[in-house]
Amino acid sequence: MKKISIIGAGNVGASSAQRIVEKGYADVVLVDIIEGLQQGKALDILESAPVIGFDCHIIGTNGYQETADSDVVIITSGIGRKPGMTRDELVQTNRQIVAEVTGNVVEYSPDGIIIMVTNPVDTMTYLALKISGLPRNRVFGLSGVLDGSRLSTFIASELKVSVANIHACILGEHGENMVVIPRLCTVNGVPLTQILPQEKINRLVERTIKGGAEIVGLLKTGSAFYAPSAAITQMVEAVVFDKKQILPCATYLEGEYGLTDVVIGVPVKLGKDGVEEIIELELTAEEKTRLAQSAEAVKKLIRAMGAGQ
Repeated sequence: MKKISIIGAGNVGASSAQRIVEKGYADVVLVDIIEGLQQGKALDILESAPVIGFDCHIIGTNGYQETADSDVVIITSGIGRKPGMTRDELVQTNRQIVAEVTGNVVEYSPDGIIIMVTNPVDTMTYLALKISGLPRNRVFGLSGVLDGSRLSTFIASELKVSVANIHACILGEHGENMVVIPRLCTVNGVPLTQILPQEKINRLVERTIKGGAEIVGLLKTGSAFYAPSAAITQMVEAVVFDKKQILPCATYLEGEYGLTDVVIGVPVKLGKDGVEEIIELELTAEEKTRLAQSAEAVKKLIRAMGAGQ
């Protein structure tokens, strides 16, 4: 039985915990600083086991001792977005939280893999990598799995086809500067650019870029958690089951795509060692420029945070 620890028992963390234990392959430790919150959520999830039929165990705790020797640690700690707030505006507050959490995580699980979810996720993944001292393959973040899921949803709805037929291609920052590559988005293997007019593609892309903000605006007092927790679970399973699955993740680059010392979303092969290979797509000159601009937006935040070289 694998061991997964989730730091942060808000909606994203708790939903991820529920999805993982219901799959039946890992025990889960849910950590938060609020007394009783994570204990109550963990107990509530555990009491669903006889109905759902899983035998995994889940506990809530305020400390990190129970997280010791975790195979994977998911970090969701931090404040969430509020209406009108950009991911960038979260950086200074969440910087302090992520720095402290990362230190505790590595102390108790030095051989584990860290999946960052806290926004702005590219910047927070960079911070966690630098603080942890872990190799880059073992620290990566949620980005394109979620963004791609949103775009795939919108494409399937537009074309009235199964989401299983859609493959989306999104690179770059998880946020306003994400880079959608429509010619590499396919519907049953056919490029989206051959199926939809550019005007409709632009509309779907724009909605994807603002997908998180759209949900924040609708909820008023919270942000998305169902789709993020599903995306997190897919990433966890690629690692736990050594799937060698190609998924877009926020990853530290050392020359790939002509970029260095930055974390952005790119397709990677995920397996038991984390990021086992970075997949370099053939991009046009214009696409390379957009990706470089996206990376520069992340680097600007990294510099503002005081973590860059």
